Amino acid sequence: METATVARTRTEILISGFGGQGVIRMGQILGLAAIKQGHRVTMLKSHGTETRGGYVRAQIVFVAFSAPAYKRFYDLCRGTILYDPELVEEIHPDAPERHVMVPATALAKERLNNVLFANMIMLGALTRLAGMDYAAMKPTMLEVIPRFHEQNLAALELGYTLPAVTTPALT
Repeated sequence: METATVARTRTEILISGFGGQGVIRMGQILGLAAIKQGHRVTMLKSHGTETRGGYVRAQIVFVAFSAPAYKRFYDLCRGTILYDPELVEEIHPDAPERHVMVPATALAKERLNNVLFANMIMLGALTRLAGMDYAAMKPTMLEVIPRFHEQNLAALELGYTLPAVTTPALT
């Protein structure tokens, strides 16, 4: 009797930064979008006692929104690392091919006049790089975020269409 084996792939995504940057919100959107696409999802959120300004991570690819978080969680990631060069100025020199620069903060200031949209720019870049369903990500983001829909959609689109983020590369 032959038994069929099903190849299962596991993707782990670690999003880190400071409290108030929308790290947990990104994890919620990403996790809900994956669930709606039939994936099994577990999310662990962690933050210090001082929520705003303390270390925050949502683990559900590594997205670094601050230099201290990058340094703290770098060794937990074996795959691709998305980072914001305005917040992470120095990357590990041992694996530059694993790093994808996403100037989310600068673009949020420049195009949307508000750094609060940097997380949705990064989520757009992550969506494309991870090969996730962009059409499913948009309504999920709108479901989780209660306001500023037009700006958040523009930010998501901006990140998704960045030239530096071209093909699915997560392993």
